[in-house]
Amino acid sequence: MDTSAQNEKLQNGADTASNMTETPGATVESIENAQFYIDPKAEARLRRKIDWMIVPTVCLLYLFCFIDRANIGNARLAGLEEDLGLTGNDYNLVLSVFYISYIVFEIPANLLCKYMGPGWFIPLTSLGFGLCSIFTAFVSNVHQICGVRFVLGIFEAAIEGIITVGLSIISFATLTDRPQSAAWLTEDEKALALNRIKAERLGTTEVLDKMDTAKIIAGIRSPLTLSTAIIFLLDNITVQGLAFFLPTIVRTIYPERTTISQQLFTVPPYVVGAFFTVLIPGISYKFDRRQIFIILCAPMVMVGYAIFLGTTNGHARYGATFLVASSAFALAPLTNSHISANVLSDTARSAAIGTNVMFGNIGGLISTWSFVKSDAPNYPIGNGLNLATSSTILVLGAATLWWIKRDNRKRASRSAEAELAGLSQQEIQDLDWKNPNFRWIA
Repeated sequence: MDTSAQNEKLQNGADTASNMTETPGATVESIENAQFYIDPKAEARLRRKIDWMIVPTVCLLYLFCFIDRANIGNARLAGLEEDLGLTGNDYNLVLSVFYISYIVFEIPANLLCKYMGPGWFIPLTSLGFGLCSIFTAFVSNVHQICGVRFVLGIFEAAIEGIITVGLSIISFATLTDRPQSAAWLTEDEKALALNRIKAERLGTTEVLDKMDTAKIIAGIRSPLTLSTAIIFLLDNITVQGLAFFLPTIVRTIYPERTTISQQLFTVPPYVVGAFFTVLIPGISYKFDRRQIFIILCAPMVMVGYAIFLGTTNGHARYGATFLVASSAFALAPLTNSHISANVLSDTARSAAIGTNVMFGNIGGLISTWSFVKSDAPNYPIGNGLNLATSSTILVLGAATLWWIKRDNRKRASRSAEAELAGLSQQEIQDLDWKNPNFRWIA
């Protein structure tokens, strides 16, 4: 049986699931032998309905969240530093302030989201984020913009100004905390949604478990969480650095162009990057494998920054931005989905994803100092740093894949029933990824 099947058993109903797992020490094998069944057509219809209600809203919020964070790079190209009197490395300081609050509030924000429910938390934080973006238009000096960017980081730890505010209001209607509260689902669809969630939870009957320290620590301390979070940290040095400094890079490549023309030259790499950000995770989902795709993304980034270091030809360097964007951007969804698939309880999942994003934004903080004025116009330090981080991703990703396969073999050789014998249901739930029946999904 493959790994994902081992961790995601289908079952017919909530009552059946509850009775099945009330026995302490229940194993995956005993669950599998029960031969539970969900109508594939009904499940497909439910998935499509949920996707059409949730995914467009979340995608748009994420899009404008990124725009609100990164458009400061385009503002720099249009005269931000001159208008606000920024000198020396003030621009880098403004970028750094955002990430300080982002890092500090990331894990607390994820846990608060679980406590409040995403149906309220995400729209409220999006509203605050949009308002902060609007207020950025009224700053007049470095201190004011630092203050606004700091608050912006708090709200994003949880997307362009007025559009973001409008989206946040719409999201109050489309987003929901849990299947039971989704007004756009029928009662049968709610029951089916609950059963699908329960089927994924090895050793537990709860769809939304209560927060407790053991599960939070389990999510944070998972070896795969930590390894993947480090990969995301390294990748985000590239992603955020490209977002903040691509307009500056374009200006050094095409100094004779007008400001508007330079702004337009920043668009094509993102279009290509967006395409591959959908394509690569889509293929990953098709094959139910993520670690190998994380590994395969690294070489293209390496080639891109090797070109930056190896030539001063403007056309070659501009082409290199496409290589970087087409691979580096895809790592964010890959790492988050990889971590999410490798923990069991939603509390552990909240902590694990929060840890991943927190590490990623440490990378973002580092990126704000990777391209400084004194390094212009070729920025050998920033480009060399990104070549080093992508090379490390390749090595760490390959080492993690080897460890996953090795640990799964060790788990398969252990007697799960003997290890779980005598444990209470709560103790089994608290094991999370330490449950001997659990298998890592590569």
